Amino acid sequence: MQRVVSLYLPTWQTDRYRRMLGDAAPPVETPVVMIARQGSRRLVAALNSAAMKAGLRPGMPASKAQAILPGLVVEDLKPEDDAKALEDLAFWFLRIYAPIVAPDAPDGLVLDTTGADHLHGNERLMLTGMINRLHALGFTARAAIAESWGAAHALARFGREAVTILPEGSVREALAPLPLAALRLDAHLVNELKVLGFRRIGELAAAPRAPITLRFGPEVGRRLDQAHGVLSEPIEPVRVAELVTVRRFFPEPIGAAETIAKYTRKLVSDLCLDLEKRGLGARRVDLVFHRVDSGVQAIRAGTSKPARDSKQLSRLLTDRIETIDPGFGIEKMTLTATHAEPLLAGQARSILLEEAGGDIGEAVDIILNRGHKVYRYAAVQSDVPERSVEKIPAEATDAPGWPEHWPRPVRLLFRPEPIQTVALLPDHPPRSFTWRGVRHIVKRADGPERVFGEWWKRDRELSAVRDYFRVENESGERFWIFRSGDGEHTETGTLDWFMHGFFA
Repeated sequence: MQRVVSLYLPTWQTDRYRRMLGDAAPPVETPVVMIARQGSRRLVAALNSAAMKAGLRPGMPASKAQAILPGLVVEDLKPEDDAKALEDLAFWFLRIYAPIVAPDAPDGLVLDTTGADHLHGNERLMLTGMINRLHALGFTARAAIAESWGAAHALARFGREAVTILPEGSVREALAPLPLAALRLDAHLVNELKVLGFRRIGELAAAPRAPITLRFGPEVGRRLDQAHGVLSEPIEPVRVAELVTVRRFFPEPIGAAETIAKYTRKLVSDLCLDLEKRGLGARRVDLVFHRVDSGVQAIRAGTSKPARDSKQLSRLLTDRIETIDPGFGIEKMTLTATHAEPLLAGQARSILLEEAGGDIGEAVDIILNRGHKVYRYAAVQSDVPERSVEKIPAEATDAPGWPEHWPRPVRLLFRPEPIQTVALLPDHPPRSFTWRGVRHIVKRADGPERVFGEWWKRDRELSAVRDYFRVENESGERFWIFRSGDGEHTETGTLDWFMHGFFA
């Protein structure tokens, strides 16, 4: 089932104007309007939230707006600049979220995220991530996801929530209470429909189609069918000249999975040749299928490092061909490297001895493209054990080594767990301890190793210390335990004991 995201930027023009001014921008609470010319008239075309709260509305004469608010900031609207900026924003989202992204002029974006939400957690995390990214850029945003472009567009602009996730099969019920303007009809059509008594989409959808088509033409029925998902509405993804793209047209539409895989491998081979000519390697590739019914579907694959190995890229793409519905056939396939980085060709070595290690890059890429996360742990410069590790990409090569001046356990607990001990203070190890209901008699011990708090990061750790001991019980099991504090002064810790890890 297709899933389409509509992003609505209600104050796009004014937010962009403030962002262009940078530090010289007026305060957020200052009303700002953008003026467009209609013949000799100057009308309010866009305004920020502060101007809306003051009672101003789009379409209002600029002279009237200035009379209502004497301190109003007025700027001329530049549609061409706004359209170019919106296209740049669409390309930025193309590289991050989905292979099919397009501007939804004049104040939004549309994305076909079918099969891509799992790469970002789920649909809600994906939508909130989009909104947070836009907020970080200085833009107010609302988002909705539904089965059709028309439904997502309507809910993003006229829905009650800032984030709307419409379950499959509930389009008609969700759209029924929305106003007619949510159908993307011209204003004069909306006004004429209101004269006939239509106020909501549900009322219009329940009316006989023939009289409405006879009076208003096919536009009303077409917008209703697009919103309900009955009529497909293709999204033409944004592209720029710098992208490396290869295409293949078919005189006869194709639909068999084997045929799609065959031409996918041919496209990948052509793409790798173009990448090699430019000295680039692909980090993300998008394979877009154009169907004969104007539908568009896509597959996105990514790599953990720049690549132009045709076998590797082909496998990443052909593994997901079963997710494509060819419908009545595919008439065009387009493969684009939406994210490419410089890649220098290395000299191949020919030796008789088998190399000890292998490249895990291909396996990592396959796992990542199936929606799973792959990482490894690396050392961090910190004496506090639970802060001395971090997750890094599986193929990262610049990780520092582990410290060797003190032995560390092979397994560290996620959080230190409290234990009950019998011990002499201040410097002696426990004679016995109880952990998770089991009592252990200590036969051997080594320590203490004193670890101080990171006072330069946290003020409360100015005097904090821990004393760590390696202890061995009667059965030979070895544990890593510590006492919070120096054993004498309570300001250094609670003097409680904790289990923190295990040795081999």
